[in-house]
Amino acid sequence: MKRYAEYYDTKTIKEYQTGNREVRQWVIQAANELKLMPTTEGGLDYKMNMTEAIDGYSGHEHTIPTYPLHSDVFKLLVESGITYTPTIIVAYGAPWAENYWYEHMDLLNDSKLQLFTPWSDLEGKILRRGGSAGAVTTKAEAGWFHDSQYAFKQIGGDIKNLIDAGGRSGIGSHGQQQGIGYHWELWNIGMGDGMTPMDALTIATRHGAEALGLSKDLGTLTVGKLADMVIFDKNPLVNLQNTMGIKYVMKNGRLYDATNLDEIYPRQLKGAPFPWNEDDSPTRDKGRKP
Repeated sequence: MKRYAEYYDTKTIKEYQTGNREVRQWVIQAANELKLMPTTEGGLDYKMNMTEAIDGYSGHEHTIPTYPLHSDVFKLLVESGITYTPTIIVAYGAPWAENYWYEHMDLLNDSKLQLFTPWSDLEGKILRRGGSAGAVTTKAEAGWFHDSQYAFKQIGGDIKNLIDAGGRSGIGSHGQQQGIGYHWELWNIGMGDGMTPMDALTIATRHGAEALGLSKDLGTLTVGKLADMVIFDKNPLVNLQNTMGIKYVMKNGRLYDATNLDEIYPRQLKGAPFPWNEDDSPTRDKGRKP
């Protein structure tokens, strides 16, 4: 871990089912000595998940494998200070929620997604969803499911109960469809029983920054914090899916047009071209609407 910390100069490390509980406690001890923030991967093991919270891990990522959670679990999560990031997009105990959005959105005709994403990456994900060999590139638990089979309401409801009890949650898209996947997971949590758009947005901003130990620099619009933000042209408090309506992005005090990444302030510079937009794949336009 010392070599890892020094070579990569990272401030965090993820422990994924490392050894038995004693070994995982050694990881905590080493992380404390190296000033690393240790987080975990769920791994479908309820007992392990609870002991990691007790032992001092800062985050739990992926769904705790049974739900609804009970009062003793909420109390443990709150008092331990751990941040629960459920990644419903690849949920345990239910179909992966990413499939819901592939089924309910017309990604084939999403010009912005195709501007920022190589067609070769999109083709195998948006044209067919199924478990047979070669039918889909995302493999695990892909396919079509009735809306009633998804667990947004139950898992998101647990998250609502957790934050109401004083706990913290986070948004994690697990590296699924880049760019849009984060929005999907935000909406997944926002569909939880009792969840409001403000609850979900607070998880995505303030809670996320706190979970990473970066709340002094990020997470809220406060004088002295980093000038990193997104500017919407629609209000996500009215409809959480308005988070897709991003007009501008500010990074390090520079303002960009969100549709093409042209810098518009303080300089006026065209965004760099994306080489994959020159792709002449014969399948690229076949399924599109005329």
